[in-house]
Amino acid sequence: MKIHQLYRKQKLGMTRRQAWEFFSSPYYLNDITPDFFHVDITSPVPNEIYAGLLISYQMKAVWGIPMNWLSEVSHCQKPVRFIYQQRIGPFKFWSHEVSLSECPDGVVLEDIVFYAMPYGWLGKLLHATLIGDKLKRIFDTRHDYLQARWSIPTMTDSPSH
Repeated sequence: MKIHQLYRKQKLGMTRRQAWEFFSSPYYLNDITPDFFHVDITSPVPNEIYAGLLISYQMKAVWGIPMNWLSEVSHCQKPVRFIYQQRIGPFKFWSHEVSLSECPDGVVLEDIVFYAMPYGWLGKLLHATLIGDKLKRIFDTRHDYLQARWSIPTMTDSPSH
């Protein structure tokens, strides 16, 4: 099984408290992702996330086909980091860590995603021809949205692939 990784780091002009409130809420997902990736939250979500919280979604990320996703907040260290992992969904494995650290002008946001494709050779083909690019586009859109809203012009942001 091949494990893929996406890593992004971005400096934002906001407080860590503001960043935590924004990134820990699943209600902003549609704001920070491209139009082809639409998410409907299908379970109640409390005002504050916590370790063990399960959140169910229905998303339309590939060809408008609805897919169910159940994620668990596996780690939660407010306001520093949280990790959510797919429990049911389209990937064989998915783990996304969101980390927030303070810096002189705001916060540094780091996204670390590990994932594996299902379906053997077909999953490899889908990743090479479709999924890998779509995931990069999702995080590029997220970067651009955040940069437009909370940019700090002196920092050179660097998407890493």
